[in-house]
Amino acid sequence: MRVLAKAVSELARAEPGKMIELSGWVHRIRELGGVSFIMLRDRSGLVQLVLEGKTDLTLESVVSVQGTVAVNDKAPGGAEVCVQHMSVLSRAEPDLPFPVNGDMSKVGLDVILDNRPLSLRNPRIRSIFRVQSTIIEAFTEYLRREDFTEIKTSKLIGSGTEGGTGLFEVDYFDRKVYLAQSPQFYKQTMIASGLERVFEIAPAYRAEKHDTPRHLNEYVSLDVEMAFISSEADLIELEKHLLAHIFESLVRQNAEDLAAWNATVPDPDAVFNAPTIAHDDALELARGELNRNSADGSSRGGAGQGFFEITPEVERLLCAWAGREKGIELVFVNQFPRRHRPFYTYPSSVSHTMSFDALFRGLEITTGGRRQEQYQALLEVLPRFGLKAEDLKDYLAVFKYGCPPHGGFAIGCERLTQKVLGLANVKEASLFPRDRRRVSP
Repeated sequence: MRVLAKAVSELARAEPGKMIELSGWVHRIRELGGVSFIMLRDRSGLVQLVLEGKTDLTLESVVSVQGTVAVNDKAPGGAEVCVQHMSVLSRAEPDLPFPVNGDMSKVGLDVILDNRPLSLRNPRIRSIFRVQSTIIEAFTEYLRREDFTEIKTSKLIGSGTEGGTGLFEVDYFDRKVYLAQSPQFYKQTMIASGLERVFEIAPAYRAEKHDTPRHLNEYVSLDVEMAFISSEADLIELEKHLLAHIFESLVRQNAEDLAAWNATVPDPDAVFNAPTIAHDDALELARGELNRNSADGSSRGGAGQGFFEITPEVERLLCAWAGREKGIELVFVNQFPRRHRPFYTYPSSVSHTMSFDALFRGLEITTGGRRQEQYQALLEVLPRFGLKAEDLKDYLAVFKYGCPPHGGFAIGCERLTQKVLGLANVKEASLFPRDRRRVSP
């Protein structure tokens, strides 16, 4: 029976000399005094193999070995396998474009992404996606526990709920359709259907011509929608519990992966210290932080600079302030002006809305808010946004025959992964990133 690399140390101490079988990739080869030391890599980690004589193996070849386990305190993990038989299952060509067993921080991001099937073999890079898997698992686990129903919705839509801006066109038989920016229309449909609490984990698409370390044109969206809320405060409270559960799960399940990136996760209890700051107050606070940093020489920005919207610099300033004052670099900014939010956002006043963003370690990871559920109110607001009822017929039908007060939000999975691990570019947190230039592999 095949044994995983991580089990060898325990077996060597419990049953020295036990015959086992291992399979994996040749990670490193070292020849010394007529003996070959081979590091074998499988999904669980690395284990040292000892083989008499020289070997003609190539790095990254896939092998299966049978051998006996032995304690060796000098070997990684404190144990090794003395090989008695080896089969080469798939021989790798020797012209690797970069050393998979090397320091990938010295390899350019474009090279890493151009050779994605190979770069994903690097243990440190692969650890990114173990962390991401836990984020998705914990997100699902918490919502199911709170009686949310998971849904799966179409990513091909006839039109956009925001007038069709930023949408990718797709040829669909004899007509044009679009890739969905979010599942919001369908989430709201399921709220009106009576499910009341739904979530979806799925790709979303934005035809935006960004080329920055924080943007992707295809990303994984962690979407939530909930009925019978009073305001965005109910959603912020839900997200705090979600993030606390995600952080607790990461600490419990991914200690080695976090250590590989020298990453720390916020104390789950500290999440509930995260402040909620109204949009206009947040701009004023950011202005004060900039002035403070300029005064002590820690900022190159000029004192007194004005901010008129939540820019990336404002996000960084607010999170730095929260880290210093609240013990966690997490801020919820709410009460966005109506001009900054879509037509369906519920108004809190003539000029502001029941909407919010979540900022984590200097980056927006979430946008959400309460939605307008009143049919007549939606009809009245459309002209102010340059929209026509006939172009949003399907969307409006959701509310024509009654819909409870509701709202939702979406967490960008790659952005959250990026900020948990401290990655320089969000593309590193996507298995096969899509941006303005990249559509392969």
